Amino acid sequence: MLSDNLSRIVNARVNDPGAIAAAAARRVKAPSLFGTHGKAMIIAADHPARGANGVGGDPNAMADRSELLDRLCIALERPGVTGVLGTADILEDLLLLGVLDGKSVFGSMNRAGLAGSTFEVDDRFTGYDAETIAAMGFDGGKMLTRIALEDPATPAALSETARAVNELNDRRLIAMVEPFLSVWQEGKIRNDLSTDAVVKSISIASGLGRRTAYTWLKLPVVQDMERVLASSTLPALLLGGEVKDPEAAFASWGKALRQPTAQGLVVGRSLLYPAGGDVAGAVDKAVSLL
Repeated sequence: MLSDNLSRIVNARVNDPGAIAAAAARRVKAPSLFGTHGKAMIIAADHPARGANGVGGDPNAMADRSELLDRLCIALERPGVTGVLGTADILEDLLLLGVLDGKSVFGSMNRAGLAGSTFEVDDRFTGYDAETIAAMGFDGGKMLTRIALEDPATPAALSETARAVNELNDRRLIAMVEPFLSVWQEGKIRNDLSTDAVVKSISIASGLGRRTAYTWLKLPVVQDMERVLASSTLPALLLGGEVKDPEAAFASWGKALRQPTAQGLVVGRSLLYPAGGDVAGAVDKAVSLL
């Protein structure tokens, strides 16, 4: 990031904290969640707040905030990118930089399930709430929902997700639910990415809350996406996750996007920190799939 941009952010946070609310108030909102290609292309950057800074073999890839913001600015400037997903610290930096005009914005809500912790399933809401998302003029909130059938923290996690779904639906804001059927293996929580497990997680997540008119799903791309996406009528955004084989990942994303409920992509690390370092090129390739 250019030093003057970093100085602007720090100066505002120290000397004029109200500049953040002012930037949110004057932000030009996106006319639609979709681009001219008819799909959503959202850049995700809420990983650090859960202690998940690693990308590939670098456990601290996302730890340099200046570099992360620089990469986000590059991605958000690319044609076809429609929005961003992040926690308050990141989204407020982007507001101060003035790069969110015309973009849809989603606040990340539950970040207490720290990566690698013994309480990872107990993912309490420590980020955005529906009231603040509405006050900031954002488009919705995202909640990670891990369903571990043998972990007693799961019912409370489901209850909190349902509450957030209700509060967002009441405000006509999108509730972006990211469900996983998860299991504990050798002291670590693992998401089961088998087709049957993803289908089951969707069935559970789709029924959360007293209303679902504004509920969307954020789903992994796995085998047999036709059957996965046939398990709910809720609109679905496909998540990228950490990609080991970019060509295979892009091919699987493109195939899944042809399904009726698939409304676009939400991708973070694999586009912000691609092999070779070409952020613009990686984003452009993902947009081409839409």
